[in-house]
Amino acid sequence: MKQGKPRHFLRVLDLTSEEIERVLEGAFRLKRQKQAGIQSFPATGKSLGLLFEKPSTRTRVSFEAAMFTLGGQVTFMSSKDLQLQRGEPIKDTARVLSRYLDCVVIRTFGQSVVDEFAEWSEIPVINGLTNEHHPCQALSDIMTVMERKGHDCSGLSVAWVGDGNNVCHSWIELSARLGFSLKVACPKGFEPDEAILKEARTQGAKVEIVEDPVEAVRSAQVINTDVWASMGQEDEAERRREVFMPYQLNSTLLSHAPSDAIVLHCLPAHRGEEITEEVLEGPQSVVWDQAENKMHLAASILFWALDLRDGV
Repeated sequence: MKQGKPRHFLRVLDLTSEEIERVLEGAFRLKRQKQAGIQSFPATGKSLGLLFEKPSTRTRVSFEAAMFTLGGQVTFMSSKDLQLQRGEPIKDTARVLSRYLDCVVIRTFGQSVVDEFAEWSEIPVINGLTNEHHPCQALSDIMTVMERKGHDCSGLSVAWVGDGNNVCHSWIELSARLGFSLKVACPKGFEPDEAILKEARTQGAKVEIVEDPVEAVRSAQVINTDVWASMGQEDEAERRREVFMPYQLNSTLLSHAPSDAIVLHCLPAHRGEEITEEVLEGPQSVVWDQAENKMHLAASILFWALDLRDGV
């Protein structure tokens, strides 16, 4: 049986501003060490479980690579590998895996799944994506922003263009913790969840919801977008394409932003839909650094969750 209360990371607001800053600085440190070929393997003897009900490229591989870099082992379990599909209660799975593993990353549909798992787990639980939140993505995104715009985010102006989805929710919560201003441009009916927005605002988030994407990007130093139809919304894809086309991040929209604005996309990108090829591959795009930083941020989150000590 594990000792002490586990460190869960289920949404951005689970961490204080100081904890987020510490995780980000840890990610920068681990990135420098990896680039220099320095490894200390502080997670030797530790096991990470990946419980993924939704498919993934970047989240899965970034956590696998991160854990291997730290010296630990990884066990991957898709939905077909879990007895949850046959009706085993979440609390039973959580308590059993707590006896086998040292940490779990869960990628699933409802936030209630990771919340309930964490309630019964004796080991740290990390949210690898739910329909409501994607906290690790938001932290690796802001890490990329800090590399380009400096580590003090309080004066940043950020634009989100498109669907008010799970990544958008995590950016809203990140505004409450790091103090940047965020303009979210969405079509009517596709705004962020009102309860999430309200809670973040009570904790200091500076968020404005607008309909006009030009208004959102006009003074933005960072412009972020994502797919128009997330996993589980495939049957809505055609209708969403029609609704969201005015929100496409293309050269025309980008021309209304400052010339030094950077473009983010958490990938996979649907070129010609939410973003054009020329913008994704253009000089203002930082999406490949953004994708790489998921691995360094994952390593730092594991470092924090497992309370590791670096011997370097």
